[in-house]
Amino acid sequence: MKGRTIILDHIQGREAAALMVDGKLDDFLIAGDAPAPGTIYRARADRPVKGQGGMFLSTPDGPAFLRQVKGLAPGEQLLVQVTGYAEPGKAIPVTTKLLFKSRYAIVTPTAPGLNISRSIRDEDERDRLLEIAHEEMDASDHGLILRSCCAGAGAGDIAEDIAAMAGLATQVLDDPGTGPEMLTEGDTPHALAWRDWTDPAEIVTEPGGFETHSVLDALDQVRGISEPLPGGGHLYIQPTRALVAVDVNTGSDTSLAAGQKANFACAKVLPRALRVRGLGGQITLELAPMPKKDRRGFEASLRAAFKADSEETTLAGWTPLGHFELQRKRGRVPVAEVLK
Repeated sequence: MKGRTIILDHIQGREAAALMVDGKLDDFLIAGDAPAPGTIYRARADRPVKGQGGMFLSTPDGPAFLRQVKGLAPGEQLLVQVTGYAEPGKAIPVTTKLLFKSRYAIVTPTAPGLNISRSIRDEDERDRLLEIAHEEMDASDHGLILRSCCAGAGAGDIAEDIAAMAGLATQVLDDPGTGPEMLTEGDTPHALAWRDWTDPAEIVTEPGGFETHSVLDALDQVRGISEPLPGGGHLYIQPTRALVAVDVNTGSDTSLAAGQKANFACAKVLPRALRVRGLGGQITLELAPMPKKDRRGFEASLRAAFKADSEETTLAGWTPLGHFELQRKRGRVPVAEVLK
């Protein structure tokens, strides 16, 4: 099965979305029990954490943690937005830099100015988009970013998105309420699929789509720890409380170049393997043996693979024991935790 297919369905009573590319599961979103990233609260400051330079906040869904706080006193109220999923037993991570994001537009109340995605390079197209942006944002103090999928999109669709996000931002910022309260919920998996999977694709919405398009079979592998590598070998991906451990296994290949081949295959496969499993946080790679002279090439391959990934990932580098470490945003709910 060639091409891209987006399947919107439910599994175990949870809303979910799958992206299949050439018959292989390339991305998967599922609703969790915790507040979704993008949720906005009116929160109350509780107590500072001096050693970490942060503040614990009260929200209707439990404690939240705000980093790098200055001039905030206990008892004060403020607007915050959920940035990711909390580790078990920890507070919800939040920020005061609110974003109102849709398919075409991101409204940024704390960052004024009109901006267009740098991936849109055609000057005539940029001028067209700037004209739309000025027309829609003329009376607004909010900032605006027009996303890459605006290229070639209809002016009416873009203008509608801008107006909706600008209106929502004004509604939230002007809310007259007091006390901790949820003001907006984060996007559901179906809404996220519409928002972020913007390349042309067949859309399947009929119930049972996961079964008929082999998503359920793919999820059986995702819930396990083994991920096959092209040309043989496997990754073994095991989340622990402290980190995600990834072991590169060369399989039956016993040649001198087996380690190098498996490690470079790992670099290409790893972003998708983490994405479909919903894994983030600290990730430690136990690589197969290879000469130190190949490390720079491995890093370049890894960096290129993560460049197109949807979650922010920082390549931290090599440890004295020869492991490679990454730090990945916890922007997804771990699939194995909700599909038990």
